[in-house]
Amino acid sequence: MNQVEIGKFIATCRKEKKLTQAQLAEKFNITDRAVSKWETGKSMPDSSIMLKLCEILGITVNDLLSGEVVVTDNYEKKADENLIALKRKDENNMSINIIISIVFSIALLIGIIVCAICDIAISGELTWSLIPISSIIFTWVVSFPIIISGRKGIYGSLISVSIFIIPYLFILRSLIKVNAIFSVGAIMAIISTAYLWLLFVIFNRLRERKLVAGGITFLLSIPFMLIINIILSRMISEPIIDIWDLLSAFILLIFAFTLFVCDYAKNKGLVK
Repeated sequence: MNQVEIGKFIATCRKEKKLTQAQLAEKFNITDRAVSKWETGKSMPDSSIMLKLCEILGITVNDLLSGEVVVTDNYEKKADENLIALKRKDENNMSINIIISIVFSIALLIGIIVCAICDIAISGELTWSLIPISSIIFTWVVSFPIIISGRKGIYGSLISVSIFIIPYLFILRSLIKVNAIFSVGAIMAIISTAYLWLLFVIFNRLRERKLVAGGITFLLSIPFMLIINIILSRMISEPIIDIWDLLSAFILLIFAFTLFVCDYAKNKGLVK
């Protein structure tokens, strides 16, 4: 599987369809620079958009991965070769992710050891170091799925956050001995986790309309901010809304409106 040849083939097919790089990019809500990287062989189209790309260009996935239109006689042979090449590429990507995850884990382990050594040297036992150690462990558990699997690991990270955020806050409260860390933090964590899951669903459903997904994200931030303020006002006697909340809501509305307008302009062909 030759990325340069695949890139030249994409460029040829695009030109046959009388599409510019910008017009092709618009169909996927990506930049024309990304299409340029495909066509120069610097990168490959993401597997999630390959089928749509082939449909637009009027080719098969086997043609795309071969860098040419595959004739019937060689079709099965080329398909097998492309599957093997994709498997090798996935294995190489996984090997890189494994190396990164090992380096990341070692770096966090060194941080834990340094904290523990400093604490024992100063206090004679583990005292304050338990706070950063527990935080480092929580960070590792939450971020490891993304590091090992990339974007595919976002789902795993969200599950990790959902499962471990409450126990982490409970441990933190026990170490710091401040009840508000758990009583207030747990409620905020539940609301924030729900918000993250909602964003995950929105971007997953609107993966080809990222501008719309971003606009919805900004709009949803406003009611979630209001919910948090109402809860905090009842728990720690804070005002529900102040001038900074109004300013934040106004800014979020501007961002949302801007993204919706940009998406509308792109779909109407007003922006290239």
